[in-house]
Amino acid sequence: MNRPSFAAVLAAVIALAGGLATAPLPANAAPHSVKVAIVTNLGTIEAVLDPVHAPITVKNFMHYVDAKFYDGGTFFRAIPNFVIQGGDKPREKDSDAMIPLETPLKSGLLNVDGALSMARTSEPNSATSEFFICDGAQPRLDGSMTEPGYAVFGHVTKNMELVRRIARLPAPGQMLTEPIKIIRVRRIP
Repeated sequence: MNRPSFAAVLAAVIALAGGLATAPLPANAAPHSVKVAIVTNLGTIEAVLDPVHAPITVKNFMHYVDAKFYDGGTFFRAIPNFVIQGGDKPREKDSDAMIPLETPLKSGLLNVDGALSMARTSEPNSATSEFFICDGAQPRLDGSMTEPGYAVFGHVTKNMELVRRIARLPAPGQMLTEPIKIIRVRRIP
């Protein structure tokens, strides 16, 4: 009797699971989740972070949140049906610690609509403080066996309408004509 290959079994499990591993985190996510509010001059975006599947990335992001690093930052880059990107470019330093990439293939967290992910350079382990929010599913950002992808660490739970609004503001060359001010990012109960 021929035994199915590991890849065939894995594909069957994924198909049977119906994408459960890639589903966005619900508003009432696991007790280990962390909730944050990203307050902008246009409104507030709420998100839940997943420290179970992306512990390094969540710890890094929360380090910046707790240090109030994002206060006064901006969403400065916007591409409709792709992403909005934020951070505090003037406060970034070349000496900021870069974190190891928690690839979507390892974490199981994919760049679906509303996913929060870390921005990085072409070097996979180069993420520091900049992050982006997906405007629509972006499977090409999940990577492959030969491409590392972008580390997802959370998901918007409230006000995706604001994300879409920002993504459609004038942004010649992908840079917003008028960046959207990030007033603060805080933990929420």
